Amino acid sequence: MTKIDDVARLAGVSTATVSRALRGLPTVSAATRRRVLAAAEQLEYAVSPSASRLAGGRTGTVAVVVPRITRWFFGVIVETVEEFLHQAGYDLLLYNLGGRERIRQRVLRTANLHKRVDGIMLVATPLRPADLTALGALDLPGVIVSSGTGVPGWPCVRIDDVAAARTATRHLLDLGHRRIAHISGDPDDELAFTTHLDRRRGYRDALRAAGLHPDPSLDVESQFTIDGGTRAAEELLRRGDPPTAIFAACDEMAMGAMTALREAGLRVPQDVSVVGIDDHDLAGALGLTTIAQPAAEQARLAARLLLDPLGGRVLDPLAAPAGDGPPGIPVILPTRLVVRESTAPPRAH
Repeated sequence: MTKIDDVARLAGVSTATVSRALRGLPTVSAATRRRVLAAAEQLEYAVSPSASRLAGGRTGTVAVVVPRITRWFFGVIVETVEEFLHQAGYDLLLYNLGGRERIRQRVLRTANLHKRVDGIMLVATPLRPADLTALGALDLPGVIVSSGTGVPGWPCVRIDDVAAARTATRHLLDLGHRRIAHISGDPDDELAFTTHLDRRRGYRDALRAAGLHPDPSLDVESQFTIDGGTRAAEELLRRGDPPTAIFAACDEMAMGAMTALREAGLRVPQDVSVVGIDDHDLAGALGLTTIAQPAAEQARLAARLLLDPLGGRVLDPLAAPAGDGPPGIPVILPTRLVVRESTAPPRAH
């Protein structure tokens, strides 16, 4: 295998000069660069991408921070982004916060990322003022995916969670439901997510627009998991006078609610309709009506926005163009209602 030393000997220069010439640095004269290029071509020498990055002060690695890797949405984002990074010659360094504030602080507020990565992707990660200060000190390009806190100068890719929840609730209202429950995120979650707050707002907006007053007894908080949805639906049933429909803030909670209803002897949708948000991989198999959000498309666009300033290329033809929008202005991707078997008019209708 030809080495850089071989090129240097043939061109009659040092290995450092060969490196500078092949990287196109202006400190090499035109004549010397031509001589180095001719020697490299003659010896069929190929520059190692990793070595080139290291020589240029690059790590060839991008950090992706997710709250909980076990959740469907975060798993789709990481898998899609990793594929794109590999195509562009970058590695992915995953930080799974596991829902713990202590880990978030360690990752974002220390020198943990310094000189380890070339860019940062934060997925649904709320930030505090100290986090923003620490990220600004890193002076690295970054991108935000899904809801969370914006970082000055960083683009953001997400859906409109308020509008998605409004659409889900309006679907139930249009079917004739008036006693509509909502199960959503836990306000005591250590990381203080904002997604559930936006989706609750959309739910309440839709009720008010229909002339209904949101009933606190129909609003139950739990974890964004199947078990969390089961517990929330069980709590609704314990309160008596069950709703005719449930809007769950995510599909995993909706699946748990369907399990609780079935175990209580109630039929979906004959007794209680259920709708979620996501279009989880299992939603179709379970006949779950949902608001489909383009998780993979969010990841593709976010990867493109992050790789562009790093000089990387995304090869997937499905990748959306990065565009020239001003930094910090969110790119909002559309959602759509997918009607399946879990929703129907209430029995009275």
